[in-house]
Amino acid sequence: MFQIISDGGCDYNAEEAKKHNVEIVPFYITFDDATHLKEGVDIEKEDFFKRLMADKTLFPKTSQPSPQDYIDVYRPYLEAGKDILTLTISSKLSGSHASAVMAKDMLKDEYPDRTIMLIDSLNVSIGQGLILREIIRMRDAGYDLQKTTTLAKKILKATRVYCTLNSLEYLRRGGRIGPTTAVVGGLLGLRPILQLENGEVSQLDSVRGKKNAIKLISKALIALLKDKTQKISLCIGHILSEEDATSFKANAEAALNMKIESPITEVGVTIGSHAGPGALAFAYCGRYEVFEGGNA
Repeated sequence: MFQIISDGGCDYNAEEAKKHNVEIVPFYITFDDATHLKEGVDIEKEDFFKRLMADKTLFPKTSQPSPQDYIDVYRPYLEAGKDILTLTISSKLSGSHASAVMAKDMLKDEYPDRTIMLIDSLNVSIGQGLILREIIRMRDAGYDLQKTTTLAKKILKATRVYCTLNSLEYLRRGGRIGPTTAVVGGLLGLRPILQLENGEVSQLDSVRGKKNAIKLISKALIALLKDKTQKISLCIGHILSEEDATSFKANAEAALNMKIESPITEVGVTIGSHAGPGALAFAYCGRYEVFEGGNA
C-alpha cells in the first residue's frame, strides 16, 4: 500500500491526518520576514487569525515548503520500501508543487526502485481536501498507486470551490486589490463571491451584505447540484465563522436531501491570510466511482 502525502494547502488538521494515515508537509508563515513558523506546528490557525484581527498593522506572508521539507517526509517511507503519492496546492497559486518535483528528482537516484507520483490538485483548501478524501477512499478500497493517480487527475478537473469574504481588508493588505477598492467596498458593504477554477481564483459577483452573498451561493449551488447528489462529495469551510458554516451545511443538506459527510473545515492561513476572518467557502467534487471505466 502506498503512502499519501499532501502539503498543508488541504487544510487537514493533525487529528484528521493521523486518522487517515496522511502525512502533511506544512507551509510557513512570517509576520516579520525573519521568523518563519510552520503552520500547525509552530502556530495554529485560530491563533494566527486572532492575531491578524487584533493587529491591523500586520502584513503576514506565507511561503511554500522547501524541497528539503518534502525530502524529510519522503525518506522514511522510501527507506521502508513504500511508494508515495503526493497532492499539492494549485501550482498557479504556490511553488509547493515545484518543491515536491525538486525533492522527487533529488531522491530518484538514491531510491531507483521506488515511485513518487505527484499530483497538482489545481485546487486549494477544501477543494484540495475533497480530492485528498477521494484518494484516501481509493487507497483504502485497495486501488494501486497508478489507478489512484489516474482517477485523481480526473477528479480534480471536476472540483470547484466557491467562497465569500467578510471584508475586502485582507485582500488589500496582501496587495490583491487597491486601497480605494477596499474602502469603497467596505462603505457599500460589498461581499465578493469568488470561485476557483482551473487552478486560479476569479470573481463571479459582488453582493451587498454577507447574508445576501451566502443566499446567492446557496441558491446557485443547490440548483446546480440537486440532480447530482449521488455522484458528488461536498465540504463547507470557514475562518472563525463556524456558526455560518454550520447553518450553511444544514440548509444545503435539507435542500439537497443528502448528508454532507466531510467535516466542516477551518480554512488555513495559506488562503486565509488573503481571505480573512469571516470567510465562508463551499466545495464539491466528483466521487471516484463516477470516473471509473472512462466515464464522465
